[in-house]
Amino acid sequence: MSNETPDRDDAAADPAATNEVAQAAAHDGAPDDGALAQGAANDIRGVMIQVAGARLLLPNATIAEVLSYAPPAPIANAPRWLLGQIRWRGWSLPMIAFGELSGLAREPGGLGSKVVVLKALSAASRLPYFAMLTQGFPRLVTVSASGLYLQSRDDEALPLGVQARVRLNDDAALLPDLEAVEAMIGEALAQAA
Repeated sequence: MSNETPDRDDAAADPAATNEVAQAAAHDGAPDDGALAQGAANDIRGVMIQVAGARLLLPNATIAEVLSYAPPAPIANAPRWLLGQIRWRGWSLPMIAFGELSGLAREPGGLGSKVVVLKALSAASRLPYFAMLTQGFPRLVTVSASGLYLQSRDDEALPLGVQARVRLNDDAALLPDLEAVEAMIGEALAQAA
């Protein structure tokens, strides 16, 4: 296993990439002449990822690869949402179940499950990638300001690891707080060691 960090797309690893989706959701849904003139130039390529109990909306640039599910190697004394570790391109990656982490639903892997390898956003992260259990293949979507609406209120208590509730066209989704998730993974790995 190499100790070198593989080349990363720094633009994709920038926390601003996920915040673009959240900022686009904050508009009130009213057409704006300036926004209409810019049109597709402001569109973001995204992915809808089905996890137990919810769909997650992420920028496509955060996805490194989609793998078929194989049971991970368990980590002793880890929380239930930290399913274990998988091997990927010479790295040992922690694999999480987002539905369990956020308290939305129990999420066992099995037939038809996939694993999404995500690029870490935090520069402080020891691992440049982590893996997330999903229920099938991610679906590519185009995220535009005119089709994305913020659904959570300022006073609403959101599930753990969730930045906002949104609606993209007709699809309800959650925007995960990937930096918070990475921090939780780091803490869980440190406590399990």
